[in-house]
Amino acid sequence: MSGYSIRPITSADIDAVWNIEKMYFTLPWSRLSLALEVERNKCARYFVAESEGTILGYAGMWLVLDEAHITNIAVHPLARRRGIGEALLRALMAEAYRLGIERITLEVRDSNTAAQSLYEKLGFVRVGRRKGYYSDNNEDAIIMWNMNISEALKAKREE
Repeated sequence: MSGYSIRPITSADIDAVWNIEKMYFTLPWSRLSLALEVERNKCARYFVAESEGTILGYAGMWLVLDEAHITNIAVHPLARRRGIGEALLRALMAEAYRLGIERITLEVRDSNTAAQSLYEKLGFVRVGRRKGYYSDNNEDAIIMWNMNISEALKAKREE
């Protein structure tokens, strides 16, 4: 599994995505919730990273008026540190921009400094905190925004 590709999620991917969801999150979404997101939520967009038929990670967002809100990003533990999370995040940003959206937001655990570094690399800035946001351990969430998706995407092209 050397390379991977990023593509829109399909219904056939739900079980693999749900397995990653359960590995990654202490309070995972149910399989039904994921299926409804993929199959029925017209305001949601999800992508998977795939290699040789194996789902390595996924990411999703909701489109809310002129903003995008990232819901989930997760990479299988055995596939981490290969740039998959960044590629998935860039796919979400590119899709939002393609749809005419210039601003994107997310919440991230206060303790997840690796994810925060990735988000900052892609132009997200910290704008606030949600006290006790995560109900599993009452951890705060850091609210981050990227107000200029096109600049972040352009920066990648210039590297």
